[in-house]
Amino acid sequence: MLNKIKEYLVPGAAIYDVGNYLFCPIENASEGLVANAYYFSHPAWAEEYLTYCHRSEEFKSRWEAAIGNWDNKVVLDIGCGPGNLLATLGGKPKVIIGVDVAEGSLKLAKELGYVPLLADATNLPFVSGFADIVTLNATLHHCDDMEAILKEAARLVKPNGGILVTDHDPQKSAWNFKGVGKLMWNGRLILYRMMQKGFHKGGGQQEWGLKCEIHHRAGDGVTRDLFHNVLQKDTFDVAIYPHNHTVGKEVLQGVKGKAEFKYRLGNLLSGRNPSSDASALSLMCVARRKN
Repeated sequence: MLNKIKEYLVPGAAIYDVGNYLFCPIENASEGLVANAYYFSHPAWAEEYLTYCHRSEEFKSRWEAAIGNWDNKVVLDIGCGPGNLLATLGGKPKVIIGVDVAEGSLKLAKELGYVPLLADATNLPFVSGFADIVTLNATLHHCDDMEAILKEAARLVKPNGGILVTDHDPQKSAWNFKGVGKLMWNGRLILYRMMQKGFHKGGGQQEWGLKCEIHHRAGDGVTRDLFHNVLQKDTFDVAIYPHNHTVGKEVLQGVKGKAEFKYRLGNLLSGRNPSSDASALSLMCVARRKN
């Protein structure tokens, strides 16, 4: 596997082939990183995530419109998980490198065609500007330092046309519940457990899943300023698209789609127009590097 990416590595990079994935030592792992490693390494949970998350036709349409044809391209998928992006989009990149901290997910990603690398995404062992496409799908909000991850991703985008795409990170303004809206949101877990409803099947899975959602909490998430401040306009052309996960390529034409009733109600009870851009659940960022 190492030979497939050798030309993209910085000289003397400490990276080792341990069989099912490549390994770059991580020092001083945070609690959030440990939670991600545990949750997404769990065989049943990782398989469940691969099967059910980010696999819709709307998702596929949106991403295909954002990145175009990635056949014969060098792709870096940061926070690849078990490989949802390639599993959904298909195609034949020249090489697709998947970075994650979860050993179990990387094993699944390898089976799909990734070159899997276990590494800290704030300090990756690659030369600058090597990737035609850098992707971060549902990644930033799982990381302690979203700005540092985004900066490192931007460093690796190829000049003169390389693309960086992020999606499925919660928009801070939409999740900044207030008043009755906040009370309702804080009480949702008790209600879900009583109704036995939700993606997580048991308390243990739910507990670890929530530990991974570092910036997916009331009053937290990504902002337009985050993207514009990191992806400077003299280096990138940046387009940001708010949406509610229910729309495909139309998102890139400004269509947000309609959120589920509970999210619309939460924003309404927080004093916001649930149909506004600020109430859209996620921000998709498509940034093309100029130089």
